[in-house]
Amino acid sequence: MRGGGNMNKMMKQMQKMQKDMMKAQEELTEMSFEATAGGGMVKVTANGKKEITDVEIKEEVVDPDDVEMLQDLILAATNEVLKQVEDKTNDTMGQFTKGLNLPGGMF
Repeated sequence: MRGGGNMNKMMKQMQKMQKDMMKAQEELTEMSFEATAGGGMVKVTANGKKEITDVEIKEEVVDPDDVEMLQDLILAATNEVLKQVEDKTNDTMGQFTKGLNLPGGMF
């Protein structure tokens, strides 16, 4: 029965880590991220679930003769905001997986 105490301690630590991970994930989903392109002409907002929640386009950037530029600005801002969410998720969740040797891409 010598190892029983260590096992119980380890199980409690794992349960605490799981609870902390769930709290961190919940906090991430409630966060808001935003990115701009074209000097602020296009702004895209996303939440921590990688859902785009808002797109703002300044009227002066809307040029019917240059739709491609507007599309490029929207893509740039969208890709940047999604990168921010991904980076924050990796930073936040990575603190729980350090040293666990989990397969890549878990968080």
